[in-house]
Amino acid sequence: MNPTVWALLITTISVSTILTAASHHWLLAWLALELNTLSILPVIMKPNHPRATEATTKYFLVQTTAATMILFAGTLNTWQTGQWSITHTPAPYTTAIMATAIMLKLALAPVHLWYPDVLQGSTTNTALILSTWQKLAPLTLLFMISHHLPPNTLLTLGLLSALTGGWLGLNQTQVRKILAASSIAHMGWVITALSINPALTTLTLMIYITMTTTVFSHMTTTNTKTIPDISTTWTHSPALLLTTMLALISLGGLPPMTGFMPKWLILKEMTAIKLIPLAFALLLASLPSLFFYLRMMYLTALTTAPTTATTEYKWRLKTNLQKPLLPLMTLATLLLPLTPLMHHTT
Repeated sequence: MNPTVWALLITTISVSTILTAASHHWLLAWLALELNTLSILPVIMKPNHPRATEATTKYFLVQTTAATMILFAGTLNTWQTGQWSITHTPAPYTTAIMATAIMLKLALAPVHLWYPDVLQGSTTNTALILSTWQKLAPLTLLFMISHHLPPNTLLTLGLLSALTGGWLGLNQTQVRKILAASSIAHMGWVITALSINPALTTLTLMIYITMTTTVFSHMTTTNTKTIPDISTTWTHSPALLLTTMLALISLGGLPPMTGFMPKWLILKEMTAIKLIPLAFALLLASLPSLFFYLRMMYLTALTTAPTTATTEYKWRLKTNLQKPLLPLMTLATLLLPLTPLMHHTT
């Protein structure tokens, strides 16, 4: 792709997300979301492969459906209230339509089935953009209307997404589909945080983006596509082997890694407001996710792949380690001691 076109697309994706976050008008928010969707489509389609074309088509159809629902809900709300303001109290059915559309954009259960296929048909870097940056605009809109949504519905959707994400990743061998299931499960935790403490949502999202970016950067560096590919990580760099294992532990939410922080705080908040059964169910829902993280970690660090001519040749290849890997790895593993500071500043 021409560098100028590429720079224009990335700039448009960034500006449209910021425009959505800064808008107080439903029509402007819808326009920014459409601009965001149209900008990311050529990026997904760039490999010029049938899988990429399929992923682009699925992404376009889903995002257009969600955007149409947002426009319909915004128009309906204007007809009822006489204004386009996002922060104005809307009618209950308008809020329900809007929330359903945003859930579809975020790939929350039970409207999540398009997400693993889209990530599988994309390149690793594009999958990273879809898993992180593309979540910001819908979450911003959901954050702005969250005080109009019933908390019980949000908590139920959060638990359902955490369960679905864990179950979905159990029988997968493709790393991008596993990370898609991981994203669905983590979005469940984000929605749960949104319903009990909106300030905690920001921290949970920041930690999720940091950990996911770290894992995707590792996969890009080692050109990992499937779980068996992970077992040859040691041929690239022993240090990369160790950091990949630590990043997966952090993504699973085990102490003393950074990923433990949002789960710990969310469970603490739920316990404080007497939602102990739901907190216990959410904790159990994270166990399937933890299983496939540990399976990836086991194949990464605790097994040795057969030494074939290909792996021996890899020793003579120079591994191009990405420069952001070191700070990303530090953030993804060592932020737990800063929990009080980050919790009170977000």
